[in-house]
Amino acid sequence: MSRIEYFRKRVVKMDYKALWKTTGILKKRSGKSRIWLAKDMLKCGVKYNAGYMDYKIAQMYKLNDEQRETVITRGISNDIVRRMNPKEYWHTFDDKAEFNEFFKEWIPRKWMRINEETTAEELEAFCRHQTQLIWKPIEGSSGVGIQKYTKEDWKDGSETFLKTLREHGNGILEEIVIQHPKMASLCPTSVNTCRIATLLGDKQQGIVYAFLRIGNGKVMDNVDCGGMAARINLETGKLLTVGADKQGNTFIKHPITNTSIIGFQIPFWEEAKQMCLDAAQKIPQMRFIAWDVAITEKGPTFIEGNSFPSHAVPQFAAHYPDGIGILPEFEKFIDL
Repeated sequence: MSRIEYFRKRVVKMDYKALWKTTGILKKRSGKSRIWLAKDMLKCGVKYNAGYMDYKIAQMYKLNDEQRETVITRGISNDIVRRMNPKEYWHTFDDKAEFNEFFKEWIPRKWMRINEETTAEELEAFCRHQTQLIWKPIEGSSGVGIQKYTKEDWKDGSETFLKTLREHGNGILEEIVIQHPKMASLCPTSVNTCRIATLLGDKQQGIVYAFLRIGNGKVMDNVDCGGMAARINLETGKLLTVGADKQGNTFIKHPITNTSIIGFQIPFWEEAKQMCLDAAQKIPQMRFIAWDVAITEKGPTFIEGNSFPSHAVPQFAAHYPDGIGILPEFEKFIDL
Protein backbone atom coordinates (compact mmCIF):
# COMPACT_ATOMS: atom_id res chain seq x y z
CA MET A 1 0.00 0.00 0.00
CA SER A 2 1.42 3.41 -0.97
CA ARG A 3 1.88 6.15 1.62
CA ILE A 4 -0.78 8.28 -0.02
CA GLU A 5 -3.28 5.40 -0.08
CA TYR A 6 -2.54 4.55 3.56
CA PHE A 7 -2.92 8.21 4.55
CA ARG A 8 -6.21 8.47 2.64
CA LYS A 9 -7.66 5.51 4.53
CA ARG A 10 -6.48 6.95 7.84
CA VAL A 11 -8.14 10.29 7.05
CA VAL A 12 -11.46 8.51 6.45
CA LYS A 13 -11.25 6.54 9.71
CA MET A 14 -9.71 9.27 11.85
CA ASP A 15 -11.22 10.04 15.27
CA TYR A 16 -11.21 13.81 14.82
CA LYS A 17 -12.57 14.48 18.30
CA ALA A 18 -9.62 12.60 19.82
CA LEU A 19 -7.22 14.36 17.43
CA TRP A 20 -8.48 17.78 18.51
CA LYS A 21 -8.22 16.76 22.16
CA THR A 22 -4.62 15.71 21.51
CA THR A 23 -3.76 19.09 20.03
CA GLY A 24 -5.06 20.67 23.23
CA ILE A 25 -2.79 18.49 25.37
CA LEU A 26 0.21 19.17 23.14
CA LYS A 27 -0.48 22.90 23.08
CA LYS A 28 0.14 22.99 26.84
CA ARG A 29 3.29 20.87 26.55
CA SER A 30 4.84 22.54 23.53
CA GLY A 31 3.66 26.14 23.72
CA LYS A 32 2.65 25.92 20.06
CA SER A 33 -0.81 26.78 18.75
CA ARG A 34 -3.41 24.15 17.98
CA ILE A 35 -3.44 25.25 14.33
CA TRP A 36 0.33 24.86 14.06
CA LEU A 37 0.15 21.43 15.68
CA ALA A 38 -2.73 20.28 13.43
CA LYS A 39 -0.84 21.36 10.31
CA ASP A 40 2.35 19.68 11.52
CA MET A 41 0.43 16.48 12.30
CA LEU A 42 -0.94 16.55 8.76
CA LYS A 43 2.57 16.97 7.38
CA CYS A 44 3.84 14.03 9.45
CA GLY A 45 0.86 11.96 8.34
CA VAL A 46 1.66 12.49 4.66
CA LYS A 47 5.44 12.32 4.89
CA TYR A 48 6.00 9.71 7.62
CA ASN A 49 2.68 7.78 7.88
CA ALA A 50 2.35 9.08 11.43
CA GLY A 51 -0.98 9.11 13.27
CA TYR A 52 -1.75 11.65 15.96
CA MET A 53 -0.83 9.13 18.68
CA ASP A 54 2.56 8.55 17.00
CA TYR A 55 3.00 12.31 16.96
CA LYS A 56 2.14 12.59 20.66
CA ILE A 57 4.12 9.62 22.00
CA ALA A 58 7.30 10.36 20.03
CA GLN A 59 6.85 14.11 20.66
CA MET A 60 7.37 14.76 16.96
CA TYR A 61 6.64 18.46 17.44
CA LYS A 62 10.14 18.65 18.97
CA LEU A 63 11.89 16.80 16.15
CA ASN A 64 13.45 18.00 12.91
CA ASP A 65 12.91 16.14 9.65
CA GLU A 66 16.09 14.08 10.06
CA GLN A 67 14.98 12.88 13.48
CA ARG A 68 11.42 12.22 12.34
CA GLU A 69 12.72 9.85 9.67
CA THR A 70 14.04 7.56 12.43
CA VAL A 71 10.60 7.05 14.06
CA ILE A 72 8.67 3.89 13.26
CA THR A 73 5.15 5.20 12.81
CA ARG A 74 1.95 3.21 12.62
CA GLY A 75 2.10 2.99 8.82
CA ILE A 76 5.70 1.74 8.84
CA SER A 77 4.94 -0.69 11.66
CA ASN A 78 1.94 -2.13 9.79
CA ASP A 79 4.12 -2.64 6.74
CA ILE A 80 6.78 -4.48 8.77
CA VAL A 81 4.20 -6.83 10.29
CA ARG A 82 2.61 -7.54 6.90
CA ARG A 83 6.02 -8.40 5.43
CA MET A 84 7.26 -10.47 8.38
CA ASN A 85 4.19 -12.29 9.69
CA PRO A 86 1.81 -14.16 7.33
CA LYS A 87 -1.70 -14.06 8.78
CA GLU A 88 -2.21 -17.79 8.41
CA TYR A 89 0.29 -18.30 11.27
CA TRP A 90 -1.08 -15.71 13.68
CA HIS A 91 -3.46 -18.12 15.40
CA THR A 92 -0.77 -19.73 17.57
CA PHE A 93 -0.06 -16.37 19.16
CA ASP A 94 -3.56 -14.91 19.13
CA ASP A 95 -5.17 -17.92 20.87
CA LYS A 96 -3.79 -17.99 24.43
CA ALA A 97 -4.61 -21.66 24.96
CA GLU A 98 -2.87 -22.63 21.72
CA PHE A 99 0.13 -20.49 22.67
CA ASN A 100 0.43 -22.14 26.10
CA GLU A 101 0.29 -25.60 24.55
CA PHE A 102 2.72 -24.90 21.71
CA PHE A 103 5.34 -23.22 23.93
CA LYS A 104 4.72 -25.39 27.00
CA GLU A 105 8.40 -26.18 27.53
CA TRP A 106 8.78 -22.57 28.74
CA ILE A 107 5.41 -22.37 30.53
CA PRO A 108 5.50 -24.62 33.63
CA ARG A 109 2.42 -23.13 35.31
CA LYS A 110 -0.88 -25.02 35.34
CA TRP A 111 -3.75 -23.73 33.24
CA MET A 112 -7.06 -24.87 31.77
CA ARG A 113 -9.55 -23.78 29.12
CA ILE A 114 -12.83 -22.27 30.20
CA ASN A 115 -15.62 -22.74 27.66
CA GLU A 116 -19.02 -24.42 27.31
CA GLU A 117 -17.42 -27.87 27.49
CA THR A 118 -15.65 -27.23 30.80
CA THR A 119 -17.20 -29.19 33.67
CA ALA A 120 -17.60 -28.15 37.27
CA GLU A 121 -15.67 -31.26 38.30
CA GLU A 122 -12.67 -30.25 36.16
CA LEU A 123 -12.74 -26.75 37.59
CA GLU A 124 -13.01 -28.03 41.16
CA ALA A 125 -9.98 -30.28 40.66
CA PHE A 126 -8.01 -27.38 39.18
CA CYS A 127 -8.85 -24.97 42.00
CA ARG A 128 -8.35 -27.48 44.81
CA HIS A 129 -4.75 -26.53 45.64
CA GLN A 130 -4.83 -22.92 44.44
CA THR A 131 -5.26 -19.67 46.35
CA GLN A 132 -5.08 -17.19 43.46
CA LEU A 133 -5.85 -17.54 39.75
CA ILE A 134 -5.82 -15.36 36.65
CA TRP A 135 -8.53 -15.51 33.97
CA LYS A 136 -7.73 -14.27 30.46
CA PRO A 137 -9.94 -14.02 27.36
CA ILE A 138 -8.84 -16.51 24.71
CA GLU A 139 -7.96 -13.58 22.44
CA GLY A 140 -7.16 -9.98 23.24
CA SER A 141 -4.39 -7.54 24.05
CA SER A 142 -3.45 -4.57 26.25
CA GLY A 143 -4.63 -6.41 29.36
CA VAL A 144 -8.29 -6.02 28.38
CA GLY A 145 -10.62 -8.40 30.20
CA ILE A 146 -8.04 -10.00 32.49
CA GLN A 147 -9.43 -10.86 35.92
CA LYS A 148 -7.78 -11.95 39.15
CA TYR A 149 -9.59 -14.40 41.45
CA THR A 150 -8.82 -15.65 44.95
CA LYS A 151 -10.02 -18.62 46.99
CA GLU A 152 -12.86 -16.44 48.26
CA ASP A 153 -14.33 -16.34 44.74
CA TRP A 154 -14.88 -20.10 44.52
CA LYS A 155 -15.88 -20.75 48.15
CA ASP A 156 -19.53 -21.20 47.05
CA GLY A 157 -18.60 -24.16 44.85
CA SER A 158 -17.31 -24.87 41.38
CA GLU A 159 -20.74 -24.66 39.73
CA THR A 160 -21.16 -21.03 40.84
CA PHE A 161 -17.57 -20.14 39.98
CA LEU A 162 -17.85 -21.73 36.53
CA LYS A 163 -20.98 -19.70 35.84
CA THR A 164 -19.08 -16.53 36.76
CA LEU A 165 -16.19 -17.43 34.46
CA ARG A 166 -18.47 -18.30 31.54
CA GLU A 167 -20.02 -14.86 31.74
CA HIS A 168 -16.69 -13.53 30.44
CA GLY A 169 -16.79 -15.80 27.38
CA ASN A 170 -14.15 -18.32 26.29
CA GLY A 171 -10.83 -17.99 28.06
CA ILE A 172 -8.14 -19.68 30.09
CA LEU A 173 -7.65 -19.93 33.83
CA GLU A 174 -4.04 -19.98 35.01
CA GLU A 175 -1.95 -20.34 38.11
CA ILE A 176 -0.69 -16.93 39.12
CA VAL A 177 2.95 -16.25 38.23
CA ILE A 178 5.07 -15.51 41.30
CA GLN A 179 7.76 -13.12 40.12
CA HIS A 180 11.33 -12.93 41.36
CA PRO A 181 11.55 -10.89 44.60
CA LYS A 182 13.82 -8.39 42.88
CA MET A 183 11.21 -7.81 40.15
CA ALA A 184 8.57 -7.39 42.86
CA SER A 185 10.73 -4.71 44.48
CA LEU A 186 9.82 -2.42 41.56
CA CYS A 187 6.06 -2.91 41.93
CA PRO A 188 4.60 -5.81 43.94
CA THR A 189 0.98 -5.46 42.76
CA SER A 190 1.71 -6.60 39.18
CA VAL A 191 3.96 -9.11 37.43
CA ASN A 192 6.46 -6.77 35.77
CA THR A 193 7.26 -8.28 32.40
CA CYS A 194 10.03 -7.87 29.83
CA ARG A 195 8.84 -7.20 26.28
CA ILE A 196 11.55 -8.79 24.10
CA ALA A 197 11.13 -8.48 20.32
CA THR A 198 12.84 -11.01 18.06
CA LEU A 199 13.31 -10.37 14.36
CA LEU A 200 14.35 -13.01 11.82
CA GLY A 201 15.57 -10.54 9.26
CA ASP A 202 17.22 -10.89 5.87
CA LYS A 203 20.40 -9.20 7.16
CA GLN A 204 20.58 -10.83 10.58
CA GLN A 205 18.47 -12.56 13.22
CA GLY A 206 18.19 -11.67 16.88
CA ILE A 207 16.62 -9.29 19.36
CA VAL A 208 15.76 -5.89 17.93
CA TYR A 209 14.62 -4.21 21.16
CA ALA A 210 13.56 -4.88 24.73
CA PHE A 211 11.86 -2.91 27.45
CA LEU A 212 10.46 -3.61 30.90
CA ARG A 213 6.81 -2.95 31.67
CA ILE A 214 6.28 -1.88 35.28
CA GLY A 215 2.97 -1.66 37.08
CA ASN A 216 1.87 1.36 39.05
CA GLY A 217 -0.50 -0.05 41.65
CA LYS A 218 -2.83 -2.18 39.53
CA VAL A 219 -2.80 -5.92 38.79
CA MET A 220 -1.57 -5.28 35.23
CA ASP A 221 1.80 -3.81 34.20
CA ASN A 222 0.48 -2.78 30.78
CA VAL A 223 0.85 0.92 29.88
CA ASP A 224 -2.79 0.94 28.76
CA CYS A 225 -3.66 0.05 32.36
CA GLY A 226 -1.63 2.87 33.91
CA GLY A 227 1.77 1.19 33.95
CA MET A 228 5.10 2.49 32.71
CA ALA A 229 8.01 1.23 30.63
CA ALA A 230 11.80 1.57 30.57
CA ARG A 231 14.31 0.48 27.92
CA ILE A 232 16.55 -2.51 28.63
CA ASN A 233 20.22 -2.65 27.65
CA LEU A 234 20.30 -5.76 25.45
CA GLU A 235 23.82 -6.69 26.53
CA THR A 236 23.59 -6.25 30.29
CA GLY A 237 19.90 -6.52 31.14
CA LYS A 238 20.04 -3.23 33.04
CA LEU A 239 17.42 -0.51 32.61
CA LEU A 240 18.81 2.32 30.50
CA THR A 241 16.17 4.98 31.01
CA VAL A 242 13.62 6.52 33.30
CA GLY A 243 10.21 4.91 33.46
CA ALA A 244 7.65 6.62 31.22
CA ASP A 245 3.91 6.19 30.90
CA LYS A 246 1.49 6.83 28.04
CA GLN A 247 0.56 10.26 29.41
CA GLY A 248 4.18 11.44 29.10
CA ASN A 249 4.99 11.29 32.82
CA THR A 250 8.51 10.16 33.71
CA PHE A 251 9.86 8.47 36.84
CA ILE A 252 13.44 8.19 38.09
CA LYS A 253 12.18 6.13 41.03
CA HIS A 254 8.99 4.12 41.24
CA PRO A 255 6.30 6.32 42.85
CA ILE A 256 5.03 3.51 45.11
CA THR A 257 8.16 1.56 46.12
CA ASN A 258 10.81 4.29 45.64
CA THR A 259 12.98 1.73 43.83
CA SER A 260 15.45 3.32 41.40
CA ILE A 261 14.59 2.52 37.79
CA ILE A 262 17.73 3.55 35.88
CA GLY A 263 20.38 0.85 36.37
CA PHE A 264 17.94 -1.75 37.74
CA GLN A 265 19.32 -5.21 36.92
CA ILE A 266 16.89 -7.80 35.58
CA PRO A 267 17.64 -11.29 36.96
CA PHE A 268 18.17 -14.21 34.54
CA TRP A 269 18.59 -11.81 31.63
CA GLU A 270 20.77 -14.11 29.52
CA GLU A 271 18.32 -16.96 30.05
CA ALA A 272 15.39 -14.72 29.10
CA LYS A 273 17.08 -13.67 25.86
CA GLN A 274 17.97 -17.24 24.92
CA MET A 275 14.44 -18.46 25.62
CA CYS A 276 13.05 -15.89 23.17
CA LEU A 277 15.68 -16.66 20.52
CA ASP A 278 14.94 -20.40 20.78
CA ALA A 279 11.17 -19.89 20.71
CA ALA A 280 11.46 -17.64 17.64
CA GLN A 281 12.76 -20.62 15.65
CA LYS A 282 9.73 -22.80 16.43
CA ILE A 283 7.55 -20.98 13.89
CA PRO A 284 10.16 -19.35 11.62
CA GLN A 285 7.45 -18.12 9.25
CA MET A 286 6.55 -15.62 12.02
CA ARG A 287 9.62 -13.46 11.75
CA PHE A 288 8.74 -10.59 14.09
CA ILE A 289 7.39 -11.50 17.53
CA ALA A 290 7.23 -9.49 20.74
CA TRP A 291 7.48 -11.88 23.68
CA ASP A 292 6.16 -11.00 27.14
CA VAL A 293 8.48 -12.62 29.66
CA ALA A 294 8.09 -12.88 33.44
CA ILE A 295 11.09 -13.52 35.66
CA THR A 296 10.57 -15.97 38.53
CA GLU A 297 12.98 -17.31 41.14
CA LYS A 298 13.52 -20.32 38.86
CA GLY A 299 14.12 -18.27 35.72
CA PRO A 300 12.15 -16.75 32.84
CA THR A 301 8.74 -17.91 31.62
CA PHE A 302 6.44 -16.75 28.83
CA ILE A 303 3.25 -14.87 29.53
CA GLU A 304 2.38 -14.55 25.84
CA GLY A 305 3.71 -13.76 22.38
CA ASN A 306 2.43 -10.96 20.16
CA SER A 307 1.92 -11.45 16.43
CA PHE A 308 1.29 -7.73 15.88
CA PRO A 309 3.69 -5.92 18.22
CA SER A 310 2.88 -2.38 19.32
CA HIS A 311 5.20 0.19 17.80
CA ALA A 312 4.27 2.91 20.29
CA VAL A 313 5.68 1.83 23.65
CA PRO A 314 9.22 1.12 22.35
CA GLN A 315 9.36 4.74 21.18
CA PHE A 316 8.33 6.82 24.17
CA ALA A 317 10.12 10.13 23.70
CA ALA A 318 11.64 9.97 27.19
CA HIS A 319 13.59 6.90 26.11
CA TYR A 320 15.19 8.67 23.13
CA PRO A 321 16.39 12.05 24.44
CA ASP A 322 18.52 12.63 21.33
CA GLY A 323 15.39 12.40 19.16
CA ILE A 324 16.70 9.41 17.20
CA GLY A 325 14.01 6.72 17.15
CA ILE A 326 14.07 2.95 16.84
CA LEU A 327 13.94 2.64 13.05
CA PRO A 328 17.77 2.44 12.68
CA GLU A 329 17.72 -0.64 14.93
CA PHE A 330 15.28 -2.35 12.56
CA GLU A 331 17.43 -1.41 9.57
CA LYS A 332 20.20 -3.60 11.00
CA PHE A 333 17.85 -6.57 10.36
CA ILE A 334 15.74 -5.61 7.32
CA ASP A 335 15.56 -2.99 4.59
CA LEU A 336 12.91 -0.34 5.16
